[in-house]
Amino acid sequence: MADNGRVMSPSNPDAPARELVVLGSTGSIGTQALDVVRRNPGRFRVAGLAAGGGRVGLLAEQALEFRPEVVAVAKASAAQELQLAFYAEAKRRGYASGDYPIPKIVAGPDAVAETAAWPCDVVLNGVTGALGLASTLAALDAGRTLALANKESLIVGGPLVKGRARPGQIVPVDSEHSALAQCLRGGTAGEVRRLVLTASGGPFRGRSRAELTGVTPEEALNHPTWDMGPVVTINSATLVNKGLEVIEAHLLFDVPMDRIEVMVHPQSVIHSMVEFTDGSTLAQASPPDMRLPIALGMDWPDRVPDAAPGLDWTKAHTWELFPLDGDAFPAVALARRAGELGGTFPAVYNAANEECVDAFRAGRLPFLGIVDTIARVVDEHATEEGEAPGTAGELTLDGVLAADGWARIRTRELTGTD
Repeated sequence: MADNGRVMSPSNPDAPARELVVLGSTGSIGTQALDVVRRNPGRFRVAGLAAGGGRVGLLAEQALEFRPEVVAVAKASAAQELQLAFYAEAKRRGYASGDYPIPKIVAGPDAVAETAAWPCDVVLNGVTGALGLASTLAALDAGRTLALANKESLIVGGPLVKGRARPGQIVPVDSEHSALAQCLRGGTAGEVRRLVLTASGGPFRGRSRAELTGVTPEEALNHPTWDMGPVVTINSATLVNKGLEVIEAHLLFDVPMDRIEVMVHPQSVIHSMVEFTDGSTLAQASPPDMRLPIALGMDWPDRVPDAAPGLDWTKAHTWELFPLDGDAFPAVALARRAGELGGTFPAVYNAANEECVDAFRAGRLPFLGIVDTIARVVDEHATEEGEAPGTAGELTLDGVLAADGWARIRTRELTGTD
């Protein structure tokens, strides 16, 4: 975990505010992170914001509220739209010219990664999907502490990302991995027997494979406990998200894949557990609110008071844990296989999934076809070793990107995507 570089205690009112760059600021992670900042104005200061460019009105609102030095949009054509939205929002607030600083606006495919290297203390990477890899590498190369909510960049980049990171530079923001990081404070690395990731089971918990036939995107997006973006929500429904998290836990904590378990926990209160060699197990529990792991990631290793509501210990609680049904939800076993194969296989697993989710949402692929198609693409990548891009030789960024591109093209062919 990261050395936060703060000399003064956070309990000291004179301690300097931690400067943040928030990537994916208009998404679910980004908006919740900015809510934490909003409620802790002396603790954090926003130095930069970055987003894809699909919600420029919200991005303009954020820029005027938090007054960063730089604002980035990945969509080059959105730069002018953002500037117009910025002035419109300023006018709506009744600001006269000169009442507010105008941030530097950068746009284009490299804009988000450029912002990841902006001078700051912490970069929160909340970008969705493999597109976050370039920003992860840029933040690490710039020496920033990386609060990582974009699990895909670690999974896709694997050894490349780990090789660029100094010890403790990456702080996990996923609720499960944040929980593991907290529990791991209770013992040494040599005392860890296994990691136990919990899964809500998504909206289809308890259904057999046959009962998942005909599931619609609307049903898959109806998550019972978490409020997340559409891609992550569908990944939770297929349990692909949990498969990705198994690979992520292996990479973050250097625990072998066969010592990482998954349990289904419908209440989403126990976020993960660590079993130690003496037989004791430590669990991290809190209501399902992402603001807690986000706040901890932004200010690691310090806790932000009242980052999220705690549990009500005046009431009775019933928490359930069930083994995972691997027949109905084979995504976790498939992820284990990809992680054990290593190299570019996790990148292929992730890329195929992203394309399958798009096809499912567009009505071109049935729900069960998501994981079935991922498995086919992974199998083809394995049987064509030395022929499919990225399968041969030492892992390089070019190799990872080639494998990612190959997997996307092949998945589009299989799903009938133009």
